[in-house]
Amino acid sequence: MRKFLFACVAVFGLTNITAQEKETVGGFEKGDVFISGSVNFNSTSISDVEGSDTNFTLSPSVGYFVSDNIAIELGLAFGSSELEGTFGDSTSSTFGVTLGADYYFTPANKFSFVVGAGVSYITQGSEVASVDQPDVNTFVIAAAPGVNYFVSESFALRASVGALSYATTKQDVDGANSFNRFGFNLDLSSVNIGLTYKF
Repeated sequence: MRKFLFACVAVFGLTNITAQEKETVGGFEKGDVFISGSVNFNSTSISDVEGSDTNFTLSPSVGYFVSDNIAIELGLAFGSSELEGTFGDSTSSTFGVTLGADYYFTPANKFSFVVGAGVSYITQGSEVASVDQPDVNTFVIAAAPGVNYFVSESFALRASVGALSYATTKQDVDGANSFNRFGFNLDLSSVNIGLTYKF
């Protein structure tokens, strides 16, 4: 009888351990490859000028873990905006390339804090009242804290809050002046949420 009870306890214990191992999902390690991206869309009605402001951005990227904690990411950015009003319409389109690195504090876990930094080059073309405007080119250096949370073995949600950034902008015309700006914010007004898939 004692042997039977011991066997039951052992089987119960092994079953619990196996169940706990199955509940531990996700995580990154050296050599992992992933794709990530975010989509943003917003439309605002402007009653004062009987118009609307519509914006859309798509930012896909691919990453590779060069070590257990550090991932290198290469990303693209596509965007468009349209402003309609009684004084004329304006549209713009954006294309950008980003190279960055992310540091994961606990990459093997389901949940990890992340700090990301990168450089981006963005070019924007626009049209105001059917008249083409000079392209605007922007170079950005930015760093942002965030979190990564695996909802399954392969899918994770990633969110970043605020950023520390420096940007320089210049129109693509001879003799144009460049405009430099420095930004620092860590509030909830600039939260970016994306989805990651690990292969």
